[in-house]
Amino acid sequence: MGREMDQAVSLNGSPTFRAKVADYLSLERNVSLASAAIFILGLGEELWKKFLPKYLEALGASAPVIGLFGTAEDFFDAIYQYPGGWLADRVGRRRAFLILITAASVGYVVYLFSRSWPFLFLGLALVMAWQSMASPAIFAVIGDSLPRERRAMGFTLQSILKRVPVVIAPVIGGVLIARLGIVKGVHTSLLITLLFAAATILLVRKITLSARATEATNIRKVWQTFHSVLKRLLVSDVIIRTCEGMTGVLTILYVTNVLRYNIAVYGTLVAIQMVTSIIVYIPAGKIADRIGRKPFVIATFASFALFPLAVIFASSFPLLILAFVIGGLREIGEPSRKAMIVDFAQEGLRARSVGLYYLVRSLSITPAAAIGGLLWKLAPEVPFVVAGIIGLIGTVVFALTVEERYAS
Repeated sequence: MGREMDQAVSLNGSPTFRAKVADYLSLERNVSLASAAIFILGLGEELWKKFLPKYLEALGASAPVIGLFGTAEDFFDAIYQYPGGWLADRVGRRRAFLILITAASVGYVVYLFSRSWPFLFLGLALVMAWQSMASPAIFAVIGDSLPRERRAMGFTLQSILKRVPVVIAPVIGGVLIARLGIVKGVHTSLLITLLFAAATILLVRKITLSARATEATNIRKVWQTFHSVLKRLLVSDVIIRTCEGMTGVLTILYVTNVLRYNIAVYGTLVAIQMVTSIIVYIPAGKIADRIGRKPFVIATFASFALFPLAVIFASSFPLLILAFVIGGLREIGEPSRKAMIVDFAQEGLRARSVGLYYLVRSLSITPAAAIGGLLWKLAPEVPFVVAGIIGLIGTVVFALTVEERYAS
């Protein structure tokens, strides 16, 4: 694999401190470059991403329309996954990244010049090229570059660098919006994102992995290669993500419109959520590679179920902070879950297998956000209660159907 982590030694032949850290964190060159690309572009996107529901509202969208926007996001997330995997397998990881970053940049421009909410749906179709189509390529880079026993840590690095921007950027974006207003604040953030996209293109040009596909295989044959355990994981994952999707775009509305906190406070809460995730990532990833992945995936799924319930039962600001800490714990088992997906994917079909997994998952949960928007009209708390119940069901399904020996 040519890992630089194994090459850095001191003059007496023993590993240097830098090599030891690199080895502990599974810092392979291509994994590091792909993770850095996620970090840089994420730093730009997270300036405005969490505030899109309020941006839609400012452009005249109603709560059901905002819910429909969330459903459209899930829809694009679904249909883009497999094409993204196909692209990464056929043209190589680097070329796929370059194509998808360019498409997303066009989407940022559409967001920037939109003067009414319908245009944001067009922008979303382009922006999701990076957020969704690039995902199988990122998974494949980790699968290609790291052995099985290091993959949870590889996904830990990727997850940390994906979440750090969510700690920093929403606070900055919230301040910009508080000072400039929702529309000008989002526009300023989008201009910054375009600059970061240019920097990301320069970075991913250094990735050296080539295409790994061994043969042309249709989507039906890729599905037939799925291990039965991977299919069981997918079922429970669909249930859990339905829980998340039902309230994902509504949480900011509940915090700002119902609980009456301002946008800057919401940005701070999101930062607390991400700090919690980052704190638990490294120890959870390291332990999971040693003792098995199942306990951490169960903890993740349970946190998904509890988060919406904790938000609506937060009768004070400290309890609201606690709710977002629980939201942060949703990530404790994400590296383990992702490692399980890659572990059961055939090497020559790795990116397409990941893409098909997420195609099925995202397509299955596409109606969730729209249903959440409709339930909101009954009472703002209703979609959160329903989401919590669904999440608990998903947690039980995973615990009962995926055996420990397959999750290690």
